[in-house]
Amino acid sequence: MPASTTTLSQVSPGRSSLAALAGIILFGAGALLPLAHLASIAETLRWAGIAAFLLLALRRPSLLLWTLLAMLVGVELGIDAPHIAAHVRLPGDLFLRLIRMIVAPLLFATITTGIAGHHELRSVGRIAIKALIYFEVVTTLGLLFGVIAMNLSGAGWGVTVPAGLASAPVAAQQPQTWDQIILNLFPENIAQAVAQNQILQVAVFSILFGSALALLPEPKRSPLVVVLQSLADVMFQLTRFIMFLAPLAAGAAIAYTIGNTGVGTLLPLARLVGTYYVAIAAFSLLVLLPILIFFRIPLSKFLRAVGEPAAIGFATTSSEAALPLAMERMEEFGVPRWIVSFVIPTGYSFNMTGGSLYISMAALFVAQAAGIHLTFGRICAMLLILMATSKGIAGVPRASLVVLLATASAIRLPTAPILLILGIDALMDMGRSSLNVVGNCMAAAVIARTER
Repeated sequence: MPASTTTLSQVSPGRSSLAALAGIILFGAGALLPLAHLASIAETLRWAGIAAFLLLALRRPSLLLWTLLAMLVGVELGIDAPHIAAHVRLPGDLFLRLIRMIVAPLLFATITTGIAGHHELRSVGRIAIKALIYFEVVTTLGLLFGVIAMNLSGAGWGVTVPAGLASAPVAAQQPQTWDQIILNLFPENIAQAVAQNQILQVAVFSILFGSALALLPEPKRSPLVVVLQSLADVMFQLTRFIMFLAPLAAGAAIAYTIGNTGVGTLLPLARLVGTYYVAIAAFSLLVLLPILIFFRIPLSKFLRAVGEPAAIGFATTSSEAALPLAMERMEEFGVPRWIVSFVIPTGYSFNMTGGSLYISMAALFVAQAAGIHLTFGRICAMLLILMATSKGIAGVPRASLVVLLATASAIRLPTAPILLILGIDALMDMGRSSLNVVGNCMAAAVIARTER
């Protein structure tokens, strides 16, 4: 251990960032050159990028660097051996299953002890109001950025919808109404909510349980609080164990995605994918960064805290996979546990920042691909519909499909281009999940700052 500590100190953060950037650039160039029929040069560049990252990971070992390295190796496996890569789902599925195993007890223990153990009962309502206002403002800005990005790029114009998709049936699900959303906040059976991994229902039950516990006299309350505090500590320790599997799971997930879709499948919709990631960058710089500065949240420290959870969300295309680690990192960042355990799980239904950006872009792409020029009035109607239908559907499979179908039906758009988007949904879901994780972590930090 002393030797490794000395080695770590020899590499400055600035040089580490440059080395990581160089590795990503080399590998990215190598991943794209086969499309220009330069396969031999491309393979050399990809392995050079992997080698640069490997040296950096050996000299500065961290979960983030090992996860990024595994993602690069996964892309390489998906490009060079797609038949093998298409059958490596096990590590990713196992990782997600282990994460889901600990989410419910972790939320129950942290929320309950946060309220009952620190006498924060009076603050819960105030925090809830602040959080919901913040969620609505940020997700609405995400919807607006998506519309602006698609209008500027015009990525849907000229896209040809295959004839087979035009007649393909779409299994539509009705989006939830407001009364259904409110009703579904409360579990009918807590065991069923845990079994179905309904994060928000578990959080609501934990708030009610913690509030009831806080009202008990100290002699009756203290023994159970001590037990639940120990449970929370055990769950965080178990999270650290599971995170050893994260790099392997990330690499396997990327390999499986590339192996099944292939880099070449991006060409017809490359502008849409590129527009989405440019929009994410613009949203981060023009919305998220000013919020961090306004609330005086240390930027470099925050980025270090969210780096690993965001990388896991990106690689696994699952915001849920990063939930336990995100909660732990934000608590280490300085946000009180009771705020972390309330704001972040709530954000998984009401603050899907990356999802709001994606949904508005996808809806406008559908119109452009169908050759329909939306008037300003129809765009405003679309945004109002998305503001309502995008809330409270995190637990619905293919939630983006539900919202897109509802929006297309409401403003009279064809559904065939939606199926075209689903062909590259996994590649866009990487950025969507990563931004969701960052947005929820940032919400916890902002709410904590307002509570001083």
